[in-house]
Amino acid sequence: MSRFVDEADITIRSGNGGRGAVSFRREKYAPKGGPDGGDGGDGGDLIFTARKSIKSLYDHRIKRSYRAESGHAGAGRNMNGKKGADCVIAVPEGTVVIDRSSGKMIADLAENDEVVLLRGGRGGRGNSHFATSTNRTPRFAQEGMPGKELLVTLQIKTIADIGLVGLPNAGKSTLLATLTEARPKIGEYPFTTLSPNLGIMEFKGRIQYVVADVPGLIEGASRGVGLGIRFLKHIERTRVLIVLLDMFQAEYVRQYEVLVGEMAQYSADLLKKPRIIAGSKYDISTDRQKAFLEADFPGEKICISSVTRFNIDILKEKTAALLENADAGQIA
Repeated sequence: MSRFVDEADITIRSGNGGRGAVSFRREKYAPKGGPDGGDGGDGGDLIFTARKSIKSLYDHRIKRSYRAESGHAGAGRNMNGKKGADCVIAVPEGTVVIDRSSGKMIADLAENDEVVLLRGGRGGRGNSHFATSTNRTPRFAQEGMPGKELLVTLQIKTIADIGLVGLPNAGKSTLLATLTEARPKIGEYPFTTLSPNLGIMEFKGRIQYVVADVPGLIEGASRGVGLGIRFLKHIERTRVLIVLLDMFQAEYVRQYEVLVGEMAQYSADLLKKPRIIAGSKYDISTDRQKAFLEADFPGEKICISSVTRFNIDILKEKTAALLENADAGQIA
Protein backbone atom coordinates (compact mmCIF):
# COMPACT_ATOMS: atom_id res chain seq x y z
CA MET A 1 0.00 0.00 0.00
CA SER A 2 1.36 3.45 -0.93
CA ARG A 3 2.21 5.67 2.01
CA PHE A 4 0.32 8.88 2.64
CA VAL A 5 1.87 11.91 0.92
CA ASP A 6 0.10 15.24 1.25
CA GLU A 7 2.24 17.44 -1.02
CA ALA A 8 4.00 17.09 -4.37
CA ASP A 9 5.65 19.39 -6.92
CA ILE A 10 5.00 18.56 -10.57
CA THR A 11 5.39 20.09 -14.03
CA ILE A 12 2.34 20.15 -16.29
CA ARG A 13 2.07 21.03 -19.98
CA SER A 14 -0.77 21.12 -22.47
CA GLY A 15 -0.24 19.88 -26.02
CA ASN A 16 1.02 21.96 -28.93
CA GLY A 17 -1.32 22.70 -31.78
CA GLY A 18 -0.69 20.73 -34.98
CA ARG A 19 0.70 22.42 -38.08
CA GLY A 20 -1.58 23.36 -40.94
CA ALA A 21 -0.88 21.67 -44.30
CA VAL A 22 0.36 23.17 -47.55
CA SER A 23 -1.29 21.19 -50.34
CA PHE A 24 -2.85 21.70 -53.79
CA ARG A 25 -5.48 19.71 -55.61
CA ARG A 26 -3.95 17.44 -58.23
CA GLU A 27 -6.77 15.55 -59.90
CA LYS A 28 -7.14 14.20 -63.43
CA TYR A 29 -9.41 16.98 -64.62
CA ALA A 30 -8.00 19.69 -62.33
CA PRO A 31 -4.23 19.63 -62.77
CA LYS A 32 -3.98 23.16 -61.47
CA GLY A 33 -6.49 22.97 -58.66
CA GLY A 34 -6.48 25.38 -55.77
CA PRO A 35 -5.04 24.97 -52.28
CA ASP A 36 -6.56 22.22 -50.14
CA GLY A 37 -4.35 22.09 -47.05
CA GLY A 38 -6.26 21.11 -43.92
CA ASP A 39 -5.93 22.62 -40.45
CA GLY A 40 -3.81 21.17 -37.67
CA GLY A 41 -5.56 19.67 -34.68
CA ASP A 42 -5.72 21.46 -31.36
CA GLY A 43 -3.36 20.30 -28.65
CA GLY A 44 -4.69 18.19 -25.80
CA ASP A 45 -5.84 19.86 -22.59
CA LEU A 46 -4.32 19.32 -19.14
CA ILE A 47 -7.15 18.29 -16.80
CA PHE A 48 -7.32 17.61 -13.06
CA THR A 49 -10.02 15.37 -11.65
CA ALA A 50 -10.82 14.58 -7.99
CA ARG A 51 -11.48 10.94 -7.17
CA LYS A 52 -12.68 9.57 -3.87
CA SER A 53 -10.76 6.32 -4.36
CA ILE A 54 -7.41 8.14 -4.29
CA LYS A 55 -6.13 9.03 -0.83
CA SER A 56 -2.54 10.17 -1.37
CA LEU A 57 -0.28 12.18 -3.68
CA TYR A 58 2.38 9.46 -3.48
CA ASP A 59 2.22 8.66 -7.22
CA HIS A 60 2.95 12.30 -8.04
CA ARG A 61 6.11 12.16 -5.96
CA ILE A 62 7.27 9.38 -8.29
CA LYS A 63 6.07 10.85 -11.59
CA ARG A 64 6.79 14.57 -11.62
CA SER A 65 5.99 15.57 -15.20
CA TYR A 66 2.74 15.36 -17.15
CA ARG A 67 2.12 16.38 -20.74
CA ALA A 68 -0.91 16.26 -23.01
CA GLU A 69 -0.52 15.05 -26.59
CA SER A 70 0.14 17.56 -29.36
CA GLY A 71 -2.39 18.00 -32.14
CA HIS A 72 -1.80 16.13 -35.39
CA ALA A 73 -0.79 17.99 -38.55
CA GLY A 74 -3.32 18.76 -41.24
CA ALA A 75 -3.22 17.01 -44.63
CA GLY A 76 -4.26 17.53 -48.23
CA ARG A 77 -7.83 17.34 -49.48
CA ASN A 78 -8.83 19.64 -46.61
CA MET A 79 -8.31 16.93 -44.03
CA ASN A 80 -7.90 18.42 -40.57
CA GLY A 81 -5.51 16.93 -38.07
CA LYS A 82 -6.77 15.03 -35.06
CA LYS A 83 -6.95 16.78 -31.69
CA GLY A 84 -4.26 15.70 -29.26
CA ALA A 85 -5.30 13.42 -26.41
CA ASP A 86 -5.99 15.17 -23.12
CA CYS A 87 -3.85 14.43 -20.09
CA VAL A 88 -6.07 13.72 -17.07
CA ILE A 89 -4.41 13.84 -13.67
CA ALA A 90 -6.35 12.14 -10.88
CA VAL A 91 -5.88 13.48 -7.35
CA PRO A 92 -7.60 12.99 -3.97
CA GLU A 93 -10.65 15.03 -3.06
CA GLY A 94 -9.58 18.12 -1.17
CA THR A 95 -6.49 18.74 -3.32
CA VAL A 96 -5.53 22.31 -4.16
CA VAL A 97 -3.24 23.28 -7.04
CA ILE A 98 -0.85 26.18 -6.42
CA ASP A 99 1.13 28.06 -9.08
CA ARG A 100 4.68 27.91 -7.76
CA SER A 101 5.77 31.11 -9.52
CA SER A 102 3.08 33.29 -7.95
CA GLY A 103 2.06 31.26 -4.91
CA LYS A 104 -1.59 31.63 -5.89
CA MET A 105 -4.12 28.82 -5.67
CA ILE A 106 -5.43 28.10 -9.18
CA ALA A 107 -7.68 25.10 -8.50
CA ASP A 108 -9.53 23.67 -5.52
CA LEU A 109 -10.83 20.17 -6.18
CA ALA A 110 -13.74 18.94 -4.11
CA GLU A 111 -15.85 15.82 -4.64
CA ASN A 112 -16.08 14.76 -8.31
CA ASP A 113 -14.65 18.07 -9.54
CA GLU A 114 -12.97 18.20 -12.93
CA VAL A 115 -11.02 21.28 -13.98
CA VAL A 116 -9.30 22.09 -17.27
CA LEU A 117 -6.18 23.79 -15.97
CA LEU A 118 -4.30 24.34 -19.24
CA ARG A 119 -5.89 24.50 -22.67
CA GLY A 120 -4.02 22.96 -25.56
CA GLY A 121 -2.50 25.15 -28.25
CA ARG A 122 -4.74 25.94 -31.20
CA GLY A 123 -4.02 24.10 -34.43
CA GLY A 124 -2.54 26.09 -37.32
CA ARG A 125 -4.68 26.85 -40.38
CA GLY A 126 -3.89 25.15 -43.67
CA ASN A 127 -3.09 27.05 -46.87
CA SER A 128 -6.68 26.70 -48.10
CA HIS A 129 -7.54 29.62 -45.79
CA PHE A 130 -5.07 31.99 -47.40
CA ALA A 131 -6.08 31.99 -51.06
CA THR A 132 -6.98 35.45 -52.38
CA SER A 133 -7.73 36.99 -55.74
CA THR A 134 -4.12 38.09 -56.00
CA ASN A 135 -2.55 34.96 -54.52
CA ARG A 136 -4.40 31.86 -55.62
CA THR A 137 -1.61 29.48 -54.70
CA PRO A 138 -0.45 30.34 -51.17
CA ARG A 139 2.54 28.20 -50.30
CA PHE A 140 2.42 28.71 -46.57
CA ALA A 141 0.36 27.55 -43.63
CA GLN A 142 0.29 28.35 -39.94
CA GLU A 143 2.31 26.56 -37.32
CA GLY A 144 0.24 25.38 -34.38
CA MET A 145 0.22 27.46 -31.21
CA PRO A 146 2.44 26.09 -28.47
CA GLY A 147 0.96 24.51 -25.37
CA LYS A 148 1.38 26.07 -21.93
CA GLU A 149 3.70 24.84 -19.19
CA LEU A 150 3.34 25.39 -15.48
CA LEU A 151 5.17 24.34 -12.35
CA VAL A 152 2.64 23.59 -9.63
CA THR A 153 2.44 22.33 -6.08
CA LEU A 154 -0.32 19.88 -5.16
CA GLN A 155 -1.51 19.92 -1.56
CA ILE A 156 -4.16 17.86 0.17
CA LYS A 157 -6.30 19.71 2.65
CA THR A 158 -7.93 16.92 4.60
CA ILE A 159 -11.70 16.94 4.49
CA ALA A 160 -13.01 15.74 7.86
CA ASP A 161 -15.92 16.50 10.15
CA ILE A 162 -13.87 16.66 13.34
CA GLY A 163 -10.29 17.85 13.75
CA LEU A 164 -8.21 16.93 16.80
CA VAL A 165 -5.98 19.87 17.75
CA GLY A 166 -3.25 19.72 20.37
CA LEU A 167 0.42 20.08 21.18
CA PRO A 168 2.71 17.07 20.64
CA ASN A 169 1.95 14.23 23.07
CA ALA A 170 -1.38 15.73 24.13
CA GLY A 171 -3.00 12.37 23.38
CA LYS A 172 -4.60 12.99 19.99
CA SER A 173 -3.61 9.66 18.46
CA THR A 174 -4.86 7.76 21.49
CA LEU A 175 -8.13 9.68 21.42
CA LEU A 176 -8.54 8.94 17.69
CA ALA A 177 -8.09 5.24 18.39
CA THR A 178 -10.68 5.45 21.17
CA LEU A 179 -13.26 7.41 19.17
CA THR A 180 -12.84 5.31 16.01
CA GLU A 181 -11.49 2.03 14.71
CA ALA A 182 -8.33 3.72 13.45
CA ARG A 183 -4.98 2.43 14.66
CA PRO A 184 -2.58 5.37 14.46
CA LYS A 185 1.06 5.19 15.52
CA ILE A 186 1.32 6.09 19.21
CA GLY A 187 4.48 6.85 21.15
CA GLU A 188 5.88 8.91 24.00
CA TYR A 189 7.83 11.39 21.89
CA PRO A 190 7.03 14.51 19.85
CA PHE A 191 5.62 14.22 16.34
CA THR A 192 4.38 10.64 16.61
CA THR A 193 1.91 11.74 13.94
CA LEU A 194 3.82 12.88 10.86
CA SER A 195 0.84 12.91 8.51
CA PRO A 196 -2.93 13.00 9.07
CA ASN A 197 -4.66 9.90 10.38
CA LEU A 198 -8.34 9.48 9.65
CA GLY A 199 -10.95 7.40 11.40
CA ILE A 200 -14.73 6.96 11.39
CA MET A 201 -16.63 7.77 14.58
CA GLU A 202 -20.04 6.15 14.95
CA PHE A 203 -22.71 7.89 16.98
CA LYS A 204 -25.93 6.25 18.12
CA GLY A 205 -24.88 3.16 16.19
CA ARG A 206 -25.57 4.60 12.77
CA ILE A 207 -24.38 8.18 12.24
CA GLN A 208 -20.78 8.36 11.03
CA TYR A 209 -18.33 11.24 11.22
CA VAL A 210 -14.79 11.45 9.86
CA VAL A 211 -12.21 12.36 12.51
CA ALA A 212 -8.75 13.67 11.60
CA ASP A 213 -5.78 13.48 13.93
CA VAL A 214 -3.18 15.74 12.38
CA PRO A 215 0.46 16.48 13.30
CA GLY A 216 1.08 18.13 16.67
CA LEU A 217 1.15 21.91 16.68
CA ILE A 218 4.00 23.83 18.31
CA GLU A 219 4.72 27.50 18.86
CA GLY A 220 5.94 29.09 15.64
CA ALA A 221 4.10 26.63 13.38
CA SER A 222 2.49 29.45 11.39
CA ARG A 223 6.06 30.54 10.50
CA GLY A 224 7.03 27.02 9.46
CA VAL A 225 8.57 25.81 12.75
CA GLY A 226 8.33 22.05 13.30
CA LEU A 227 5.79 20.58 10.94
CA GLY A 228 4.51 24.12 10.45
CA ILE A 229 1.71 24.72 8.01
CA ARG A 230 1.60 21.00 7.16
CA PHE A 231 -0.50 20.82 10.33
CA LEU A 232 -2.51 23.96 9.88
CA LYS A 233 -3.66 23.35 6.32
CA HIS A 234 -5.25 20.05 7.36
CA ILE A 235 -7.68 21.62 9.81
CA GLU A 236 -8.96 24.27 7.39
CA ARG A 237 -11.74 22.02 6.14
CA THR A 238 -12.79 20.38 9.37
CA ARG A 239 -16.19 21.46 10.64
CA VAL A 240 -15.66 21.13 14.39
CA LEU A 241 -12.49 21.13 16.49
CA ILE A 242 -11.68 19.21 19.64
CA VAL A 243 -8.91 21.20 21.29
CA LEU A 244 -6.98 18.71 23.40
CA LEU A 245 -5.01 20.01 26.39
CA ASP A 246 -2.69 17.80 28.41
CA MET A 247 -3.93 17.94 32.00
CA PHE A 248 -0.80 16.19 33.22
CA GLN A 249 1.31 19.17 32.08
CA ALA A 250 -0.82 21.58 34.12
CA GLU A 251 -0.10 24.74 32.08
CA TYR A 252 -3.55 24.64 30.48
CA VAL A 253 -3.85 28.33 29.64
CA ARG A 254 -0.39 28.41 28.06
CA GLN A 255 -1.18 25.36 25.95
CA TYR A 256 -4.43 26.93 24.81
CA GLU A 257 -2.77 30.26 24.01
CA VAL A 258 -0.16 28.57 21.82
CA LEU A 259 -2.75 26.58 19.88
CA VAL A 260 -5.16 29.45 19.34
CA GLY A 261 -2.35 31.90 18.59
CA GLU A 262 -0.88 29.75 15.83
CA MET A 263 -4.30 29.10 14.28
CA ALA A 264 -5.03 32.83 14.29
CA GLN A 265 -1.70 33.63 12.64
CA TYR A 266 -2.42 31.14 9.88
CA SER A 267 -6.07 32.00 9.26
CA ALA A 268 -8.63 33.88 11.31
CA ASP A 269 -11.29 31.56 9.87
CA LEU A 270 -9.94 28.72 12.00
CA LEU A 271 -11.03 30.56 15.12
CA LYS A 272 -14.61 30.71 13.84
CA LYS A 273 -14.97 26.94 13.96
CA PRO A 274 -17.06 25.57 16.84
CA ARG A 275 -14.89 23.75 19.34
CA ILE A 276 -14.83 21.75 22.54
CA ILE A 277 -11.88 21.97 24.91
CA ALA A 278 -10.99 18.57 26.30
CA GLY A 279 -8.52 17.93 29.09
CA SER A 280 -6.77 14.63 28.36
CA LYS A 281 -5.12 12.07 30.65
CA TYR A 282 -7.71 12.42 33.39
CA ASP A 283 -6.77 8.93 34.61
CA ILE A 284 -3.38 10.24 35.84
CA SER A 285 -4.52 13.79 36.64
CA THR A 286 -7.74 13.46 38.63
CA ASP A 287 -6.50 15.95 41.20
CA ARG A 288 -6.30 18.63 38.50
CA GLN A 289 -9.87 18.42 37.23
CA LYS A 290 -11.15 21.37 39.27
CA ALA A 291 -8.28 23.63 38.19
CA PHE A 292 -8.77 22.68 34.56
CA LEU A 293 -12.51 23.34 34.57
CA GLU A 294 -11.92 26.74 36.21
CA ALA A 295 -9.08 27.73 33.85
CA ASP A 296 -9.45 31.11 32.17
CA PHE A 297 -10.19 30.30 28.55
CA PRO A 298 -13.51 30.38 26.69
CA GLY A 299 -15.52 27.46 25.46
CA GLU A 300 -17.12 24.33 26.86
CA LYS A 301 -14.63 22.22 28.81
CA ILE A 302 -14.65 18.50 29.53
CA CYS A 303 -12.16 16.15 31.20
CA ILE A 304 -11.55 12.82 29.46
CA SER A 305 -9.39 9.73 29.56
CA SER A 306 -8.83 7.79 26.36
CA VAL A 307 -7.35 4.91 28.38
CA THR A 308 -10.28 4.39 30.77
CA ARG A 309 -12.88 5.90 28.39
CA PHE A 310 -13.91 8.40 31.09
CA ASN A 311 -16.39 10.89 29.53
CA ILE A 312 -15.71 9.59 25.98
CA ASP A 313 -19.39 8.97 25.30
CA ILE A 314 -20.23 12.44 26.58
CA LEU A 315 -17.54 13.92 24.33
CA LYS A 316 -19.12 12.12 21.38
CA GLU A 317 -22.55 13.51 22.26
CA LYS A 318 -21.29 17.07 22.61
CA THR A 319 -19.32 16.88 19.35
CA ALA A 320 -22.24 15.39 17.44
CA ALA A 321 -24.50 18.14 18.77
CA LEU A 322 -22.13 20.81 17.43
CA LEU A 323 -22.08 19.09 14.03
CA GLU A 324 -25.87 18.80 13.94
CA ASN A 325 -26.22 22.48 14.84
CA ALA A 326 -23.76 23.36 12.09
CA ASP A 327 -25.84 21.35 9.59
CA ALA A 328 -28.92 23.22 10.74
CA GLY A 329 -27.20 26.54 10.08
CA GLN A 330 -27.00 27.53 13.73
CA ILE A 331 -23.22 27.80 13.65
CA ALA A 332 -21.39 29.86 11.07
